[in-house]
Amino acid sequence: MAKGWRVNSKFFILIFLLLLVVLGVRQVAMSMLAPVNPSADSRDNLVRVPPHSSTGQVADLLKQQGLIRSSRAFRLYSRFYNLDNQLKAGYYLLNESMSTPKIIHILVHGKTASKSFTIPEGYTLAQITGVLANKGLIREQLFKDLLAKGDFNYPFLKNLPPGPRRLEGYLFPATYNISLDSTEKDIINAMLAGMDQQLKEIHFAEKAKALNLTVHQALTIASMIEREAKKDYDRPLISSVIHNRLRQGMKLQIDATVEYALGGHREKIYYKDLEVDSPYNTYKYNGLPPGPIACPGRESLLAAVNPSSTKYLYYVAKPDGSHAFATTLKEHEENKQKYLK
Repeated sequence: MAKGWRVNSKFFILIFLLLLVVLGVRQVAMSMLAPVNPSADSRDNLVRVPPHSSTGQVADLLKQQGLIRSSRAFRLYSRFYNLDNQLKAGYYLLNESMSTPKIIHILVHGKTASKSFTIPEGYTLAQITGVLANKGLIREQLFKDLLAKGDFNYPFLKNLPPGPRRLEGYLFPATYNISLDSTEKDIINAMLAGMDQQLKEIHFAEKAKALNLTVHQALTIASMIEREAKKDYDRPLISSVIHNRLRQGMKLQIDATVEYALGGHREKIYYKDLEVDSPYNTYKYNGLPPGPIACPGRESLLAAVNPSSTKYLYYVAKPDGSHAFATTLKEHEENKQKYLK
């Protein structure tokens, strides 16, 4: 009995020692994967992972910047979970409070650092360029060159003549999140993709065709609606005025086109301004201007191809931003006397 007990005790001691070794190794491994600094107030570090970087190179980079405890643990963890060579290039915001597994998760899923910008509805290309330049997101001249003659693969851009106004009205106004390494072309593509999505969702091309309009013409109408309307419920009514005047061969006489011809916003349009010699001046020339005068939002796009069924030929702005509509010139003059004081 005593001899058997001694054998069994040695066995249990061996098992216990092996368990201590396993637990020790696990503890060491966990400590190597733990955050460098678990404190919640750790600062973010902007890290650039170059294209075609190996897992080892990324591990060394992170170790040098003090974001991981062990580059070897980083490599072994990636390999164990078959994440080797799945780390994506880009700019990342990482900090010392992140564990190695969390950092690897971010790099594998490409959760890159980003910046945002907002383009309001009704902005022109010049205004859009100004917003992006002021945020330091573009090199202004390169951006302008791409607007004028860059190659972008969207069907609604076919046959547009090159020039500084080529993409006027085609960049969809919205808030965009872009990666920090986005190029000028990437930014333009994002806004063109935004417009492409909107046009497809509302079947813009099909509805324009039903009205005997090209996409370019309908987008031009949408841009004028955008610049003229302040209230969404007025947009289909303003659209009806434009369509009715086009059908009757009347000059559109839209103030926003005169502003565009003059090169910027005016608090008030004077009679002398109506004489500006520009194909965009719809007081001087019949029909639609050569192209859009601003970037229209979704409601204006919808209104352009879904005009209200009216006989209105005139409208005048009220002090609250809405509009009074009229069928005859006499009614219009009465509205002007009432609201333009």
